[in-house]
Amino acid sequence: MSRPLGRADLPIGVFDSGIGGLTVLRAIGRRMPRERLIYFGDTAHVPYGSKSRRTVTRYSVEVARFLEAQKIKALVVACNTSSALALGEVARRVPVPVLGVIQPGADAAAAATRNGRVGIIGTEATIASGAYPAALRARLPRARVWSVACPLFVPLVEEGWWAHPASASAARTYLKAFQASEVDTLILGCTHYPLLKGLVQRVMGPRVRLIDSAEQTALEVERLLLSLGLGRRRGPGHSRFFVSDAPERFLKLARRLLGVRVPRVELHAFD
Repeated sequence: MSRPLGRADLPIGVFDSGIGGLTVLRAIGRRMPRERLIYFGDTAHVPYGSKSRRTVTRYSVEVARFLEAQKIKALVVACNTSSALALGEVARRVPVPVLGVIQPGADAAAAATRNGRVGIIGTEATIASGAYPAALRARLPRARVWSVACPLFVPLVEEGWWAHPASASAARTYLKAFQASEVDTLILGCTHYPLLKGLVQRVMGPRVRLIDSAEQTALEVERLLLSLGLGRRRGPGHSRFFVSDAPERFLKLARRLLGVRVPRVELHAFD
């Protein structure tokens, strides 16, 4: 007879509007290889970054409740737009610990910058929220911050155009705004953006450090679970994937991104 699941054996829920949050899932899996993970990509509603706070909150709460129903022990909002606009409401609606990606990214940038000049790129909604500058200045009060919205980056990534000339052109156009800023650190303020990291680094130059919140978020998840005694100590890790639309397309991109065989993607459409 199988052993009943204890709380530490329950999975960690991770969600994003599409495939970008897989960068966070991958970082969590590498740091905590015994953990069971459930990922939800809200592909029916991607991108979140051009939508209103009310709409993003509604979508985020729907996904969070679905993941709660899967009996998770913690929830990672692996979407910067959701973290900026809906994190508080999500945390109020589900009875498990909830972590976002903005504070870990801001903490990493504050520790990395040498001259206190930090750039931020993100979706329109994330940039308009001011969440990153607020989190950064809470840690580094004298930081000088430049923020630029890059609305085309998410659809380009979702299209799989990670090294496409159109992506390179968009990167040059958006990042031109930083030319006179002398930033030495740039926050990739969307979990889709690390997939364009090579393009962004080439435009910004080798002296600018790029901050990907995925690794820092994985570290925070590990710290939280250990502090609560919820780290899984036995057995192999396992990942399960859900989307709200187009599972075959997600499966193709997920396999390309993760570099491992993703067995299948399950469909869960919201009414």
